[in-house]
Order: sequence, then structure tokens, then C-alpha cells
Amino acid sequence: CPIWIILNKEIYYVTRQRLKVNVYVKVHRDSPFLVCMDVSLAQSEVIDPNYLWIGPDGQTLKGDYVNLTETGKLMVHDFREHMSGPYTCTLTYRVFRNDMQVEQEKVKAYKFMVYAYREPDYTYRISVHFTTKECSLAANQQFFEELKKILNNLISYLTCHIIEPAYKCYSVKRPNHGLVDELFVVFEVNPFAPGWEAICHHVTPDCEDVTNSRVQKARLLIEEFFRRQQYILKDEYENIPVIHYIDHSFQVTRLDSCRPGFGKNDVIHNDCANCCVACDPGSYSPNNNVVCQTCTSIRIKYYGAKSC
Repeated sequence: CPIWIILNKEIYYVTRQRLKVNVYVKVHRDSPFLVCMDVSLAQSEVIDPNYLWIGPDGQTLKGDYVNLTETGKLMVHDFREHMSGPYTCTLTYRVFRNDMQVEQEKVKAYKFMVYAYREPDYTYRISVHFTTKECSLAANQQFFEELKKILNNLISYLTCHIIEPAYKCYSVKRPNHGLVDELFVVFEVNPFAPGWEAICHHVTPDCEDVTNSRVQKARLLIEEFFRRQQYILKDEYENIPVIHYIDHSFQVTRLDSCRPGFGKNDVIHNDCANCCVACDPGSYSPNNNVVCQTCTSIRIKYYGAKSC
């Protein structure tokens, strides 16, 4: 393991195996404590230690946004995208020979790569099937429009809505049944219906947790809606309608998107594989894509830039 972690990931040390560790800090949160010392030194006496922390801009760290303790621990407050980058600490200390006649100064440097990250924004793609009398039936389109209204009304109080709705009709041969015409319906459940910003930013300035919670609730409501269709058909209809839901056809897939300036890479950032991490130097993300693109221009504005 490249990192020694104690107190529920609150303190990060450099180990002998690696002189550089990756640390991931959620945007608008405080970083964990980074310790200017390796594990072996932390378990022994250190005489006259002196600590010098350098930030990503090459300047000595100081000010209200950092917490520097007398024992060399660093915490960065209210972490933002532009704070991503290398954090280097130089530790200077003294070593004496047993007879106290010889004094030696030793210097060690420790490097932490600190990345800002966000949770991805969730959208759910859902597909369901319905039987129909025939694919040319005019009522198919009317049914589809009515279904969209029902689903949107169901989740509107969560400021979620249905996007990318579509359907197609196919003739299907199922086991032990004849040929049946079916409507294949697909749509996405999205948490960014009009008015979402006002609700979201009223609660927190960093609102992917809020939007993700709402869209998860919306997905569960829609899943329950379709689960109930089969019971309604059995209990409330003597004659089954021409167009009706096919039991167990409900399928859902979560789609992740990263906000501009962020991307996902489970190889480079395997400690935060499901996070949207601020793009590395030399790359950028201009839109809600999960991949950071490599810059083609030589000049790069800043670490984690939205453009090059």
C-alpha cells in the first residue's frame, strides 16, 4: 500500500516504498492532514525539525486557507480545482553521534500529488417493453406521449425530468408464444429539470450530492410505477388493454457525467476510480464528458484547466 492511513483516512504519510502519494480531496471540503515525515521517522525521535511546504504554484504555503501545525502537518481548507497539483515538504532535522561530538543536519523531501474531485452527476437510462395490437396502430404514439406526461408528473417535485425519450415497434417471437408486436421504450431520468439550481444552491454550493440523491429517488419512483403495472392489470382489468406493460421488462443503467474540467480514469486514479478528478496538466474537459482530452496546444492555462 503506498499510503499509511490512520484515523479513518485523516492523516497521510509517505512510506519507504514510495516517496510520492496521490491524495484526493472533494471540492469545497478540507483536505486530510498531509504529514511532512515518513513512517520510519514518525516512530522515532526527531531533533529540531523544521518544515517547509511548497504549493502547486511553487510558492511557500501560508495564509488563511491552510492549517500548518508545529509538527509539520498540512491541511488545506475549502479545496478547489485550481489547488490541485504537487505539494512538496522539505524536512530539516539534526542527528548527533552518541558522544555528542559530531552534529549533522539531514534534509528529506516528500511529495504529495493532491487532486480535487467531484462525484459524477448521475443520469439513469431506462428501457421497458409494452405489447401492442400492431406496429401501425395510431394509438401507439398517443400512448407514448401520455406515458411521458405521467412519468414527468411523477418525478417533477424532485426537479427531475425525462429526457431523450424514444420508442420503436418490433415483431417479437418469445418462447412458447406466437409472434407479438411490442413497443420498445427508452428514456433517461435526469436531475436537472428547470429550477434545479435554485433548490440545489439553497442547500449547498457543491450540489452533486443533492442532485444525485434526487435522481436516485426519481429512479426508484419510476421503478415502482412499472412494478405496479402488472398488479393493476391482474386486479383491476377484466379485459387486458391492447397496449400494456410486459412484466420484468424494466431495465436500468446508470450513466455518469463529469463537469467541465474533470474526468474519470480508473487506471491513473485507481484510488478514486469512480470519481471525477480534476484533469491532469496537459489535458482538459470542455463539457460533461467522463474523459479528459489531451491538449493539442503547447500553452496550458492552469492545472485542471477547462481549456488549453
